[in-house]
Amino acid sequence: MAFSVQLYTVRDAIEEDLPGTIRRLAEIGYTMAEPYKFAERAEEFAAAFEENGISAPTGHAPLLSADQDEIFAAAKRLGIGTVIDPFVPAEKWQDAETIRDTAARLNEAAKKGAEYGIRVGYHNHWWELESKVEGTNALEFFASLLDPEVVLEVDAYWVAVGGEDPIAVLQRLGDRVVAVHLKDGPVNEDRKAQQPAGQGKVDIWGVIAAVKNLEVGVVEFDDYSGDIFEGVAASLRYLEAGAPVGEEAAR
Repeated sequence: MAFSVQLYTVRDAIEEDLPGTIRRLAEIGYTMAEPYKFAERAEEFAAAFEENGISAPTGHAPLLSADQDEIFAAAKRLGIGTVIDPFVPAEKWQDAETIRDTAARLNEAAKKGAEYGIRVGYHNHWWELESKVEGTNALEFFASLLDPEVVLEVDAYWVAVGGEDPIAVLQRLGDRVVAVHLKDGPVNEDRKAQQPAGQGKVDIWGVIAAVKNLEVGVVEFDDYSGDIFEGVAASLRYLEAGAPVGEEAAR
């Protein structure tokens, strides 16, 4: 199992010192990162990744609201194989017609991405799960409208905050899911309350086991009350230690 870190987690440090932040993550033990808004700073990221032996299999970019050619060109420069749109606001998940439009636009983005040899995906928050459309949650309704080549990166924490069982949702989404965001905490909207993996209420190993086509698990904090580098280090230690004895056998 490969573990990455979403660089939004350390966004303040990146704004102050991008090369130093990437170096510190590498020193903690990360060999992969998931950059966000990478088109704006592609050369800086490329230099820092190369210097520290970091690869970026996935990256976040606003595919539905920015220049797709610029995004895909930057992704190619950084070796990103899957570009994920990380945010469509809550108001766009309240009715079937708007969701169909979003799916159609992402399908078109995937066709553009294919010209660059890059796959396209989507990352959820909690509102896609809270919203119910045509007998299911909006995320699963959306997934049913996507072309086969479009993938999902499921944030299991936000699935739980949205009132759904992350493991059940992941199992229903099946092979569409190729990445998961791994964060923990009390399962509410208080970002500051988020905790390192294994210290909250999320069944981290159950989430990982539920994804049969999992390519990468991505450590993320939307915010954190402690030292963020200590937080991402604690998450990596927990994940690299593997499932507790007995828990693996139970799956």
